[in-house]
Amino acid sequence: MKIAQIIDTLGIWWKQKLRLGIKPTFLCLFAIALCLTFVTNACSIGQNQSLKPLRVGITSWVGFDIARYAEPAGIFKQRGLEVELVRFDNQQDSSRAVLRGGLDAAFVSFWDVMQVDPGNGKPVVLMTTNISAGADGIVAKPEIKSVEDLRGKKVGAKLGTVNHLILLEALKAHNIKPSEVQIRDYSNDVAAQKIRAGEIDAAVLWEPMLGETAKSIKGNVIHTTKQVDSLVIDILMSSDSIVKTKKAELKQFLLAWFDVMHAVETQPTKVFNTVGKKLGQSGESFASDYAGLKKGDITLNRRMFAADSRLNSAKAEIVQLLQADPRHGRVIRQDVEINTALVNEVMTGWKS
Repeated sequence: MKIAQIIDTLGIWWKQKLRLGIKPTFLCLFAIALCLTFVTNACSIGQNQSLKPLRVGITSWVGFDIARYAEPAGIFKQRGLEVELVRFDNQQDSSRAVLRGGLDAAFVSFWDVMQVDPGNGKPVVLMTTNISAGADGIVAKPEIKSVEDLRGKKVGAKLGTVNHLILLEALKAHNIKPSEVQIRDYSNDVAAQKIRAGEIDAAVLWEPMLGETAKSIKGNVIHTTKQVDSLVIDILMSSDSIVKTKKAELKQFLLAWFDVMHAVETQPTKVFNTVGKKLGQSGESFASDYAGLKKGDITLNRRMFAADSRLNSAKAEIVQLLQADPRHGRVIRQDVEINTALVNEVMTGWKS
């Protein structure tokens, strides 16, 4: 018998007693209350137990690390979830793990999903976690004052990564062809070392390294993602097969994410201090890094997953940029699915 049916039955019983002039005793009322509490808790426990554990890949990035607040705050538990956040150094690796069945979902960049190697399933975009709005950019030597000055210069950026994307969208915004720039295939850390040593003219970096490097070389930050409607979009991805088999769990995970976003909105200091402590940094430092992002709250996700989805237009723009600069050597995936149904269902039903 469902809880609603039990409540209706008790209600009918109550009315019958009153019509007969029989007033339920205190003990009887207590028994009814106890029964309802037991039934409610039993239903809740049964529902929570029916949810399978989730394994979610995560790389070290402020826009993803914010999710770490959910465990100490008890949010995952409240949503009936058992979540293991599995640490990865590379988003391509975590994306592959999802498609090969090793993970249920992963926090990755939209850009990386567009290039992930073929696996046993199709990539599915479930939610936007954040968009870079100043957290990433290009630092250059003192004599280089603008993006236009990069023509013919050596720029450090790891090909095929988000740093490559940041450079390409900056060049496009200033009508510069990718072939006019000498890209040096360096990781974030190596690029910072190379520009400090004077071996390259500019480097694509993210905060806090971007600002720190500019200060150390007395250089210029000539571009940041705040200057464009950036394609540096971070998402939660899964596969088509996992969405079918673990839809209930993924739905609860999205609800938990929006719980975290609500906490960021209403009690940011507590959130930043909690996450900062887990990462071994101060809350102020974490808050400063997070300030360079548009957070993935319900407002942002409504825009990204609307009928005229920003994600769809971003997908087309990413394909164009990848095709314009084939030096990345990656295969562009055309089968990435943007699942609007699940996140819109969650956003409609979410309550603080």
